[in-house]
Amino acid sequence: MLTMEEALRHTQMGFAPGAIVKGTVLEVRPKEILVDIGYKSEGAIPAYEFIDVAAVKVGDQIDVLIEKLEDKEGMVVLSFEKAEFKKNWERILTICNEGGRIAGKVKAVVKGGLIVNIGVEAFVPASQIDLMMPRNLQGYVGNTYDFKVVKLNQERQNIVLSRRELIEQERAERRAALLTEMMPGDVRKGVVKNLTDFGAFIDLNGIDGLLHITDMSWGRVGHPSEVLKVGQDIEVVVLDINKEKERVSLGLKQKMANPWDSIEAKYPVGAKVKGKVVNLVPYGAFVELEPGVEGLVHVTELSWTKRIAKASDVLKAGQDLEAVVLGINREEQKISLGVRQLETNPWDTVDVKYPVGTKIKGKVRNLTSYGAFVELEEGLDGMVHVSDLSWTRKINHPSEVLKKGDEVEAVVIEVDKPNQRVALGLKQLAIDPWENIDHLYKVGDLVTGQVTKLASFGAFVGLQQEIDGLVHISQISEDRVDKIKNVLKVGQEVTARVVKIDKSDRRIGLSIKAATYSPEQLQAEQKLLDALKPGEDLVALQHAFDAAEEGRQDEPREDEAKPQPPPAK
Repeated sequence: MLTMEEALRHTQMGFAPGAIVKGTVLEVRPKEILVDIGYKSEGAIPAYEFIDVAAVKVGDQIDVLIEKLEDKEGMVVLSFEKAEFKKNWERILTICNEGGRIAGKVKAVVKGGLIVNIGVEAFVPASQIDLMMPRNLQGYVGNTYDFKVVKLNQERQNIVLSRRELIEQERAERRAALLTEMMPGDVRKGVVKNLTDFGAFIDLNGIDGLLHITDMSWGRVGHPSEVLKVGQDIEVVVLDINKEKERVSLGLKQKMANPWDSIEAKYPVGAKVKGKVVNLVPYGAFVELEPGVEGLVHVTELSWTKRIAKASDVLKAGQDLEAVVLGINREEQKISLGVRQLETNPWDTVDVKYPVGTKIKGKVRNLTSYGAFVELEEGLDGMVHVSDLSWTRKINHPSEVLKKGDEVEAVVIEVDKPNQRVALGLKQLAIDPWENIDHLYKVGDLVTGQVTKLASFGAFVGLQQEIDGLVHISQISEDRVDKIKNVLKVGQEVTARVVKIDKSDRRIGLSIKAATYSPEQLQAEQKLLDALKPGEDLVALQHAFDAAEEGRQDEPREDEAKPQPPPAK
């Protein structure tokens, strides 16, 4: 313990708790600095109180604050940090009152922010470190920055700083200067600050500008991330400035020449080009010829002969494709392309290769209600209309005589190049039996055949040469017949007499009951038939045949309920 005399002497020399005195560095240790202040004992100061402990050398003169004249071990307790704080406090108060800025070195990371040494320790909240709250505060430790004093408590002697306010103030000043000096057409350097679905925000070192996705490239851009990344340095062109709203529109593609300016010279009509399929739509495919230049291959331009419903049926996204330029609209930035033009159109020579009268062999590729499509060659079909399947039979649907995959022989009967149609016929392979009907059948002839079809008004009987005759219900029996099916069956063989031949309408009338008539009876019956008026229905074959065609649509049986074909060509 100090005696009263020693304490008085030391007080007179300035050695008192709270006093700032000069000291000499005696030793620099890893965790502490040993200092002599001329007192009866040395003092040890923790190394962390020095901003740069490596700069402290033995023999250095430093100011220290006496915290205690003696500790338990009899050593004086000193503080370098508190001496600095006490010396700087008045300076800090002056800066704070003037609203000035102060430089400080980040000392450590603490909960909620940073500790900064500005001569005294001050606190910087994490939200005030930068414009956006940083994720890694440790990266600031050891660095020196300018700060603004935003809060000071003299009683507690604590200070709150902000770096963000200084940055915002500087940006506001730069923003005002940029809005004044910046002009449309200027090329400016910036940094990609943020990406959105519609574009990118570029930091122009004082003001943010919007680079819209449509101004990033002359080509197709699905998302800004395909072209840019956050933090990337970039040069952009100023497109527009709104000083009132402080908005700047930027462009990247404007730094390069518009490829559409010389599009006609680069891609003349008729030229063969190569590109990549970048988009498929139901009506065609978009092909990128170069960045910023796309052409459309319409679905109708994919093949001369195949009917392609969707472009995706034959093409895939990303596929390399060769095509021919069909047309250019520079104002609308459209190019029409064709793939089928790479090959010769088979329809250009179809009339030479398949002239009328040519016999062909082919496979039935498809059946419709009105005819059958027969493949002439790969991608080229001809059609056999139902009316050209038989000279004599009434065929309602081609499936009655053909099926898909059948190999058939036919004759070319018509070539329509403008409409790309080839008409074929099966019946034309044989002679029309009706041309020689007078030699085949005469009124009064006795004929035998099988019942092929029943109707409410009579029965059809199949004769030679695939000719059908009609037995009207009144000509079946001498007795009254109410229903045909009660006396005749399909497939039943019958003998009948030819009672009428209508060559112009290609119809033969038969009579079963007249099969047993004597010549005299036939003569009498013929007079009766000849005397009939057109409207009478006893043996009115014209009306019977017409009714037969209508009856086929109403019959419940499957073989008599076929859909009617369109009119023959």
